[in-house]
Amino acid sequence: MVIVEFEFLGDRPVLDFIATVGERGTTNEDKLQDPADLAAWIAQSGIVDQAPKITTAQFEHAKEVREALFRILSGLVDDAWPRPDDRSLINAVAVNRPTLRLTSSGGVHRSGDIEAVLGVLAYDCLELFDSPDREALHWCADPKCTRLFIDRSRGLRRRWCGMKGCGDRAKAAAYRERIRTRTAAPT
Repeated sequence: MVIVEFEFLGDRPVLDFIATVGERGTTNEDKLQDPADLAAWIAQSGIVDQAPKITTAQFEHAKEVREALFRILSGLVDDAWPRPDDRSLINAVAVNRPTLRLTSSGGVHRSGDIEAVLGVLAYDCLELFDSPDREALHWCADPKCTRLFIDRSRGLRRRWCGMKGCGDRAKAAAYRERIRTRTAAPT
């Protein structure tokens, strides 16, 4: 069994969760193929200390929640109102949370089932509507990337979800174009 390594670049858990589908509208690369992939994402996210057991029905529900989160947040960027069914689903899911316990060593242990994890993600989505991050939420400028990101750059001119991947490709393409233009220019 191959464990998928996920990228966590969104600065918010909800943005990383919806990014488990890449290149929406073209390849629709879904990195969550089965409950084990979702458990791996949960473990890597750190929302709870140990990923819960996930049934097939819970897995399908998590994917429904993910798509509702994506539609709501893409609507936030594109100035579109959330669909009533998405709003109802996310509001209902947001009430669940992990249990926090103080350990004997002074650390905090986070535990919870899949509904608690989805609750954190839904709550994060709702909180985004009422935070300064709302105005800094943007689409990645890479035409193939459909990732949302929060621009926390000093001049608020960030264009890509991350330099690794989208930003590197854009810089490499710009460099190749400059070289091509220089060699094609008459001397």
